[in-house]
Amino acid sequence: MNPLIDSLRATLGATHVLTNPFDMAPYCTDWRGRYSGQPLCVVKPADAAEVAAVVQCCSAAGVAIVPQGGNTGLCGGATPLGPARQPGGEVIVSLTRLNQVRAIDPANNTLTVEAGCTLASVKDAAAAAGRLFPLSLAAEGTATIGGNLATNAGGVQVLRYGNARELCLGLEVVLPDGRLWDGLCGLRKNNTGYDLKQLFIGAEGTLGLITAAVLKLFPQPTHTATAWVAVPEPAAAVALLALLREKLGDRVTAFELIGRPALDLVLKNLPDSRDPLPATSPWQVLIEIVDTLQSDLADALISALAAGIEAGHASDAVVAQSQAQARALWALREGVPTAQKIEGLSIKHDISVPISHLPEFIAQADAALAAAFPGVRIVCFGHLGDGNLHYNPSHSIAANNPAFIAQTAAVNRLVHDIAHTLGGSISAEHGIGQLKRAELPRYKSAVEMDLMRAIKQALDPRGLMNPGKIL
Repeated sequence: MNPLIDSLRATLGATHVLTNPFDMAPYCTDWRGRYSGQPLCVVKPADAAEVAAVVQCCSAAGVAIVPQGGNTGLCGGATPLGPARQPGGEVIVSLTRLNQVRAIDPANNTLTVEAGCTLASVKDAAAAAGRLFPLSLAAEGTATIGGNLATNAGGVQVLRYGNARELCLGLEVVLPDGRLWDGLCGLRKNNTGYDLKQLFIGAEGTLGLITAAVLKLFPQPTHTATAWVAVPEPAAAVALLALLREKLGDRVTAFELIGRPALDLVLKNLPDSRDPLPATSPWQVLIEIVDTLQSDLADALISALAAGIEAGHASDAVVAQSQAQARALWALREGVPTAQKIEGLSIKHDISVPISHLPEFIAQADAALAAAFPGVRIVCFGHLGDGNLHYNPSHSIAANNPAFIAQTAAVNRLVHDIAHTLGGSISAEHGIGQLKRAELPRYKSAVEMDLMRAIKQALDPRGLMNPGKIL
């Protein structure tokens, strides 16, 4: 028997310590199927005290820990390395049983939830109190708030509300030595030294395990308007965004760019999909505006779009006349990843650049890829409103795609170098994990890397927290 497993069973009960490979299988492979590893065991603590006890057991045994929420990450950050890469194995700490809403304070517009709550359940709890928690992701039914914070998730409403980092006021965290830090503060003003929560948001579990959070809430919008707009080029989309924000202010909550190849894949591969506009356009934008007071939002959006068409920023537009029509428009945008997956593998990029440089990035990257890899097909879509694009090339001929995928490192270097040169990032919302770990030193300065290593050394000197991720 393994002494650590015996200790964990004594702490949690045997039911919540999984050692059978069949039982552990759902926790061992990432969502995309890219990474897989065999842990020593999977443990499922029920509360923060049990998480702390698990970490203390692992620390005493010198065994590494892999925190895991809903296992919907896209960079392998919640996947074990396995004994070949991590001698002695790892313990996956699944936080899904920490699923309680601890408190809601409507007057303070805050919600305190445990890390294993799904994003959907967090949004439902806010809605039940007449409030909005605005973080919005396609995987929100499975993704957990702890994972959202650990990766600083983004989504479709960052334009107005910000990333997960901006939506969090306080954290509860189990530190690498097993101590529990209670930083569940609901204050918006607190200048009493270092803002410690920011160390753990976006750290992907490499500095500690988030067990609970205090989240910001907002008034629940009562009126929504959604539009699908044809634009001639990305520069026109950027100009249209500026015009809409000038005329509609912060009521603009989503501004999504979809290239023609992306839309064509959806129309081809997803049943009941249809082009909302009669004429094809090389680019399209999905726009959503919300308000808590104004009821004639559709009229306001139509007026603003008319000005955009008159200025040459757009050629045509349709505004949804019902919630069903709005959902159909959103289905076109949200169906892009699924539609592309049906066509085979692609090389995924999650880049961001200043909004003003997005047209330049697309032009440069398109031209460079076409020159280096004839026959490339680029599926470009994403959150133009906050500068984040999902830029996914593959070969247009299925038989040639394996050879193209084999060139992933060269493709990544080309795309990431262009984004970096334009003041951008190689990871906008998906994190680093295992996928981009080796690339990080190329795009971070030596000073930045030294600071990150110093923080890691200070908090986790033995390197037991999610090894092989980020650093």
